[in-house]
Amino acid sequence: MTRSDTLPRRSGLRSRRVARALRRLPIFAMLELACALALGAMIWAAYDAFTSAPQGVLLLPSAQVTMLLVGALVPAMGLLVLLGRRLALRRAAGSTARLHVRLVFLFSVLAAVPTLLFAAFAAVLFKFGVDFFFSDASRGLMENANQLAQGYYENNQLDVGRETVAMAGDMRAYLENGSILDSAFPTYYGFQAQSRDISESVILQDTGGGSTRIAALLNLRDDNQPTAFVDRHIPALKAGEIVHVEGGPNRIEAVAAIDSASGIYLYTSRNSEAESFAYWQKAAAIAGDYRLLTERARALQVRFVLALFFGSLALVGAAVWFALRFADRQVQPLTELVAAARRVGAGNFAMRVQGRTSGDEIGLLNRAFNRMTAQLEQQTAALIAANSQLQERRRFIEAVLESVSAGIVSVDAAGRILLINRSAQDVLFDTGTRSAIGIDLETVVPGIADMIREGRRQALVSFDRAGDHITLAVTVSPLREGHVVTFDDITRQLLDQRQAAWSDVARRIAHEIKNPLTPIQLATERLKRRYRRQIETDGELFDDLTSTVIRQVSDLRKMVDEFSSFARLPKPVFRQEDALDLVRQAVFLQEVANGHITYRFSAPDDERILMLCDRHQFGQALTNVLKNAAEAIEARIGQDHAENAAAGVIDVALSVEEEHIVVAVTDNGIGLPKDHERLIEPYVTTRAKGTGLGLAIVSKIVEEHEGDLSFRSGREGGTTVTLKFARNPGRFIETAAE
Repeated sequence: MTRSDTLPRRSGLRSRRVARALRRLPIFAMLELACALALGAMIWAAYDAFTSAPQGVLLLPSAQVTMLLVGALVPAMGLLVLLGRRLALRRAAGSTARLHVRLVFLFSVLAAVPTLLFAAFAAVLFKFGVDFFFSDASRGLMENANQLAQGYYENNQLDVGRETVAMAGDMRAYLENGSILDSAFPTYYGFQAQSRDISESVILQDTGGGSTRIAALLNLRDDNQPTAFVDRHIPALKAGEIVHVEGGPNRIEAVAAIDSASGIYLYTSRNSEAESFAYWQKAAAIAGDYRLLTERARALQVRFVLALFFGSLALVGAAVWFALRFADRQVQPLTELVAAARRVGAGNFAMRVQGRTSGDEIGLLNRAFNRMTAQLEQQTAALIAANSQLQERRRFIEAVLESVSAGIVSVDAAGRILLINRSAQDVLFDTGTRSAIGIDLETVVPGIADMIREGRRQALVSFDRAGDHITLAVTVSPLREGHVVTFDDITRQLLDQRQAAWSDVARRIAHEIKNPLTPIQLATERLKRRYRRQIETDGELFDDLTSTVIRQVSDLRKMVDEFSSFARLPKPVFRQEDALDLVRQAVFLQEVANGHITYRFSAPDDERILMLCDRHQFGQALTNVLKNAAEAIEARIGQDHAENAAAGVIDVALSVEEEHIVVAVTDNGIGLPKDHERLIEPYVTTRAKGTGLGLAIVSKIVEEHEGDLSFRSGREGGTTVTLKFARNPGRFIETAAE
């Protein structure tokens, strides 16, 4: 691989690592933080712009306001959309919320873009609209109109004041030479008022104590109370004020002193037009409002911008809320459908969607789902029924297979075990094997695998299992994919056949050999008695020869007796015996005969262990096993050389297992041979002088007592022989041996 080939791979690897790192980053949380910081920065910039503007500037430029508004709206709307996304994720618990997020984003964009444009346009339009309202021309027009109305009314008041002062001077001059009581006074008084356009007039005199009285009046209407007006302003006149004028909606009133020393005052009033007064008041109010509005122009601009800002956010928020509601309405049926699908996947085929089943697509989907689950429920029920039938049939077949004594094994094309009954399990595998399913049959019984490969249907197959040699009569039946193997364990049958054959042979041998043994022994003894004295040379040789013949005849007689015992073992006579006493006697006899071997006996603490057995045969079997154990120890000592050999030890353990009496004899002798499964066959022995009939007889005795004989090698040498006798063999009638 060249360097140019590795560069693209490295770059691709780096890009994938970067992509994975980006996926692990909390991007949306970072965007929320960025929008919040940007919004805070824009709010600070807007606050600074509105508070730090020069005093003479009423409104900020429209471009600046638009930039501030849009600059604040963009992060605010982004933050609102991100919060809507977070809310969508929370509301869509149990689903991916992708549709929620997409709808929120779509509706937010659809609402945000026009809102931004509208807000910017409104900000510009506000500036253009209020620029004329707060311009110098508008302000001058408003002030001129106000001044015009105010000047008209104020000039009227000044005229009334001047006329009142002049009239007071004329009246003072008249009263210096005349009196109010003169007949010409009313005419003069009326002329003075009429010539000055005075509607009402009153001459009042101060009575002291802060009150006045009317001395003369002219055209005074009933609704006018001049004394209150005069009394209210006398202190100011006494203080030096020449005239005091006040205007109202109905009249313009004035008071001036005719003679302040004498306390004589002149009150005058001129009727004013109510409409003109109202115009003046309205103009004054409008001018005041305009001045107040001018002073608050920037605050109004701020309020307008804030209204646009929050109104825009409200529109976007409403869009987000509507998107969430719409998404809930659209997603909730889908979420319920997903939950229902999960329950159906978990095995609840009775699940039905209870949502809307209208004519829209979601309703159609719900109806289709309900039909599907109904069909699944029906099909599942049918499958369950069929499976139940298959299970019943399978259990029936398995029960049949379990009840069959023959071993049955089903294997696939590769030779792996698919099915095995208990009989086959017990024959082919050890007791500790839990399951044989899946095991290659060739690893267990290679002969059967050879039969399958060679296409043979029937054969005898032998194999070794845990040191036991087993012979099977096998039949192979081919299937489409695999084979069915049936077999019978004929090991015991072959052994019984051999034992039967050997019994017949032993009976014939015993008959043929036993007849000449007695004449041979008698003739030899007679030769020894008659001719021993006549032989002068080689007498000792003669004695040795005759003794050898007699001894061999005796050995042959013992062998014939064993043949007879094996061939015609008498029927056991069952009586109730104490197994503890029988075992102790057998052990004691062997302990006396073999003093160099240590015997250890263990048994339950019971005083007696009763059982039905033949006392003689029970002792014969146990004695034979104990003798074999002692001979095995002697053979081991002979191999290890006497000076280095370990001492011989024989352990005898008596125990009770339910309905059986178990005697286990364990030695530290030479151990079992490889073909120890043949030890119970006749004439099979490992000793030079053995006949091979001892264990065969023991086996027959144990069988007669409905028991079992087994051998087991020890981990460090030695042998354990276990004799298991039934406590109640089922033969309660005492019979005598024939």
